[in-house]
Amino acid sequence: MDALMPVAVVVAGYLLGSLSFAVIVSRLMGLNDPRSYGSKNPGATNVLRSGSKKAAVLTLFLDAFKGCLPVALVLAWGPEFGLGPEWAALAGLAAFLGHLYPVFFGFAGGKGVATAVGVVVGVNGSLALAVVLSFAIVLFFSRYVSLASMVAAVFAPAFYLLGDGVAWQASTPEVVSLAVMALLLVWRHRENIQRLLAGTESALGKKKA
Repeated sequence: MDALMPVAVVVAGYLLGSLSFAVIVSRLMGLNDPRSYGSKNPGATNVLRSGSKKAAVLTLFLDAFKGCLPVALVLAWGPEFGLGPEWAALAGLAAFLGHLYPVFFGFAGGKGVATAVGVVVGVNGSLALAVVLSFAIVLFFSRYVSLASMVAAVFAPAFYLLGDGVAWQASTPEVVSLAVMALLLVWRHRENIQRLLAGTESALGKKKA
């Protein structure tokens, strides 16, 4: 294996993740910069506040796609270059970190929910289905998108272990990558956690007082 190949894979994943599609899509569609209104978070939810559902859906898809793509490519073509599944995990983690701290946008990125989902989808459909179902169940009963996102993220490495490596053969890099994404996603939702504890977090389908 070329010693530079693993480095190239991780760097490429990070650079891809650094494409802040909330900002890019908004600019291309003539909308305000999502970092200038609402939560100021460059993500699909805040783009939706611009009034353009099309821009929000496109942002959501592209943010998820950039998480899925590096994982899928390494799993498919990596073995030809001596790259095992652990490098797919690290490429996905790099893309997630790129979304949170994008080099092209002053290291001020989004919360990473869509990109994290994309990484899991790239890993394995069964694992992704389990995570999405967890999100849906928590959202149904709580009506809090932020809470559902955090619970689903935390459950991802647990599902991996319980599934005996359903996506990859069980090894430390894969579990650590999923766990790091979960911890960072929770950290990025720290303001939401404060609002949840204070009872002021916006619930889905309920208007603010």
